[in-house]
Amino acid sequence: MEPAGIRWTTVVSELFEENCYLAYLDGRSDCLVIDPGLDPDRIFDELDRRKLVPAAILDTHGHADHIAGNGELKRRWPDCPLLIGTADAPKLTDAMLNLSEPFGMGLVSPPADLTVDDGDRIQYAGIELEVLAIPGHSVGEVVFLARSNTPPVAFVGDVIFSGSVGRSDFPDGDCDALIEGIRSRLFTLPDATVLLSGHGPATTVGREKRFNPFVGGGR
Repeated sequence: MEPAGIRWTTVVSELFEENCYLAYLDGRSDCLVIDPGLDPDRIFDELDRRKLVPAAILDTHGHADHIAGNGELKRRWPDCPLLIGTADAPKLTDAMLNLSEPFGMGLVSPPADLTVDDGDRIQYAGIELEVLAIPGHSVGEVVFLARSNTPPVAFVGDVIFSGSVGRSDFPDGDCDALIEGIRSRLFTLPDATVLLSGHGPATTVGREKRFNPFVGGGR
């Protein structure tokens, strides 16, 4: 399912089964690390195995299972910028906001080096990404969209999954906003667009439009 140009590998943290993605281009040794989870050693192993060095750490949102590896990555590569949506930046340094405190973890991350908002465009490791703000699972959740790839690929965090959508029952969740955002921001992309979710397998816009019972044809 990998589109032309961009490549990725997935590192799954066993606790919460969260997907961290390493995205890169053929012939380059730099990469993006997207949503580093609770198993940073496994991320390091995969980076070392593929001889990749992070050019940027991108967090789709600030929940603990998606930011847990930020600190270890920043310790090894202190100059690697950490990016997150502006409205979710406070979660990085607050264990209550990032939902780790209720699990007895008290997990925090280094603060963001750069915050992003809807419509921003960023480029690291040769990969140009457009930022789409889709709140609802988390107030500051963003999708990182590689629109110029063939087909496009979107790192969607916990906005949408194969056959499901993100929870909206957290303190800053909003079910209506989540559903509206999926339909107006993701479902207007080409059907072949690859959706890489924070949990579970990859899917496509076309598949979710047809079969997702929460937002697609089964609703």
